[in-house]
Amino acid sequence: MDLLTQGVLGAALAQAGSKQTETRLATGIGFAAGLLADADALIRSANDSLLTIEYHRHFTHSLFFIPFGALIAAIILWPLLRKHIGFKRLYVFSLLGYSLSGFIDACTSYGTHLFWPLSDERVSFHLISIVDPIFTIPLLIAVVLAYRWRRAKLAQLGLLFAAMYLAIGYVQMQRATSAMQTLALQRGHTPTQLIVKPTFGNILLWRSIYIENEKIVVDAIRMGVKKKVYAGESIQRVDVERDFSTLDKDSVLYQDMQRFSFFSAGYLANHPSKPNALADIRYSILPDGLEPLWGIEFDPTQPQKHAKFSVYRNLTKQNRQRFFSMLWGEALVK
Repeated sequence: MDLLTQGVLGAALAQAGSKQTETRLATGIGFAAGLLADADALIRSANDSLLTIEYHRHFTHSLFFIPFGALIAAIILWPLLRKHIGFKRLYVFSLLGYSLSGFIDACTSYGTHLFWPLSDERVSFHLISIVDPIFTIPLLIAVVLAYRWRRAKLAQLGLLFAAMYLAIGYVQMQRATSAMQTLALQRGHTPTQLIVKPTFGNILLWRSIYIENEKIVVDAIRMGVKKKVYAGESIQRVDVERDFSTLDKDSVLYQDMQRFSFFSAGYLANHPSKPNALADIRYSILPDGLEPLWGIEFDPTQPQKHAKFSVYRNLTKQNRQRFFSMLWGEALVK
């Protein structure tokens, strides 16, 4: 999730476990602890830009790291708060604030190392967008009111709403998955891989991606009372071992391609408009499109040079209009 949501969720959890005299102090502790897990985004290298995406949502988001993350938060906050709270109570609020940082990130589609070090798999539940104001704003209101009136029950109500929203997201995800499978069957396709993911800021419009016969097929599906499918496009899937067989397997570039393929969960393709670039097709400017949000760019003549991770944000007025037309279930203008 975005940083605000991470902090607000941590604050709500700490408030929910506080006494009336502790609520305001717990708010700040929980908010700070909720943010700490994302400190892994600071792990980066000037030469290797893939290092950042590999370590973001890594060990600091693991369920097994929660007690240690809370301890680090408490140690950082102790010099500032030692006159106001005992260390044991500080640790309890830090533990509450930190406890769901990894889980809430795993509820998105980006992928979280939730079970590291037992597993290196990036876990994604695909229940909610990384930014969703419908989830965040009511929770924020509950936290503000709980802080103002020193009422833990208000924070608990905010958390109940958050849990209900995630449950609705799960139902929507299941409906979207069923709709995608029906759509693939109607086309005579038998997907070998498939995912559906909520689009930006909502759980109504979903991006459907599946792999059929080494092609990645993309559609948008609006899951209102009735479903509405916006047929998308397809693109040839890239298999690094197959399509770059002439590249030295020990080279830096080949290893970077394999790293990015793992990060992309195999939904890898040549960038539709950029030569010498590979794209993560899971994420796109539009729910039914192939223009990616990010990818890697490389020079094939320099195999010992790292690929460059690049972010593409071509959010034009036309793209915004098309997105909102699909979100409201309107017919698209060709």
